[in-house]
Amino acid sequence: MATFVIRRLVASFFVFLAATYLMYILTALSGDPLEDLRASTAPNAAQLIERRIDLLNLDVPPYLRYFIWLGGVGGCFIGQCNLGFNVQGQPVLEILGQALGQTLQLVTFAAIVAVVIGVIIGITTALRQYSTYDYSVTFVTFLFFSLPIFWVAVLLKQYIAIGFNDFLRQPTIPPLAIVVIALALGLIAAGIAGGDLKRRLIAGGTAAVVTGAALAYMSATEWFLTPSLGIVVVALTAIGLAFAVTAISAGLRNRRALYASLTVAVLAIVLYYPLQFLFVSMTLPLFLGLAIGTILLSGAIGYFWGGHDRWQSARTAAIVGFLTAGVIALDEFMSYWNAYSNSSRVRGRPIATIGAETPNLGGNFWVQGVDSFTHLLLPTIALILISIASYTRYTRSSMLEVLNQDYIRTARAKGLTERTVLVRHAFRNAMIPVATIIAFDIGAIVGGAVITERVFAWTGMGALFQNGLERTDPNPVMAFFLVTGTLAIIFNLIADLVYAALDPRIRIS
Repeated sequence: MATFVIRRLVASFFVFLAATYLMYILTALSGDPLEDLRASTAPNAAQLIERRIDLLNLDVPPYLRYFIWLGGVGGCFIGQCNLGFNVQGQPVLEILGQALGQTLQLVTFAAIVAVVIGVIIGITTALRQYSTYDYSVTFVTFLFFSLPIFWVAVLLKQYIAIGFNDFLRQPTIPPLAIVVIALALGLIAAGIAGGDLKRRLIAGGTAAVVTGAALAYMSATEWFLTPSLGIVVVALTAIGLAFAVTAISAGLRNRRALYASLTVAVLAIVLYYPLQFLFVSMTLPLFLGLAIGTILLSGAIGYFWGGHDRWQSARTAAIVGFLTAGVIALDEFMSYWNAYSNSSRVRGRPIATIGAETPNLGGNFWVQGVDSFTHLLLPTIALILISIASYTRYTRSSMLEVLNQDYIRTARAKGLTERTVLVRHAFRNAMIPVATIIAFDIGAIVGGAVITERVFAWTGMGALFQNGLERTDPNPVMAFFLVTGTLAIIFNLIADLVYAALDPRIRIS
């Protein structure tokens, strides 16, 4: 495997050199970086032109100027990275850091959510092939996939931002809306449940009643003004997660894994109130430390419970601990919603339409977190709606192909449970094509969503690339290409290694 990795990296290095050379030459020859100064009527225009020529080495031909840029990039290996300056005289390395941070903040969560939801929907539609649920999901996903991103962004601004902000003035839900939403979710639950008519009616009816009751409660108590989960909802969610995660990861017959998950859930419930004192002085390093500590402690509890497969119990308990901790953190963020919404900078309209943060907001860790959420909400939804269709369809087709293989029929004939057949045999092999798609998408994701960034006024990697092209500014364009190209090489290599991890029949050599 080491030989394979080294060979791939060496080949990718030379391909990357050729690609960056062509990109630099094409960008440099696409226009005149001095055009704005030549048209200027400023008395010192000649001096400004001379200064820019010296700053950007414009007196050197582009095919030689590339090697000056390449030498600055080579300095990154010895801690002296120099990506040059843009036409405005700003260091490109500094601009790149800001743009990359904005883009990672924007697209990372959207990519993770799109992959998770897309894979889950793809698997459920494959298991309910040719059902009403399958046809409905197919129609909806392709509908959003075909919509222009700028139009989706405008709709989100109108109905989620402006509409929801207006709704908060009097947050009561009309009875007709409650009935329609409850029935819609009931139909979705019935489609997912499958089986005979009785089973679908029970699932759909239960989902509709629970949804209707929850919406009626939220409307009567004006929950949207001061949202919270509370200890009761957190406790029920923690116990539900313990059973659900165990059922998928280890199976409910694995009692030790179930007991480990329930132990983690009960521990989280017991610590709910003591943690409130710690949350008052929360910081980002402390938050990350608690997250890592939760995973390690939960895994240790699972390993302690043991069973015939200690690591399976540890994995299951760690997932339950992580998800339960997320629910508790969500409850704490929600408790600061009212303080954020009524602050002098927000003024009762919390859902933002532009930018990455509210200027001069202030506040503690939780208020800043709510502010980040409100600014991320619309562009994240836009990216998810556009990208989720491809993950759904690839997962569905791959899962259907795997389910028709001989080894799946053999596993069922041996008497293995359906969970074991789907999770241990079908799912891993079905993920191989999806892993390829995800690896190819990483470079494009970090490259920035140019249109989305423009609509929502995010100055990320997409804006860096677009502004560089418009101003005939090679250095920012090459910084963009350097990051996205490097990530494309790395993640394609990771995809090859993931193949071997997902399917032992694949050998990398």
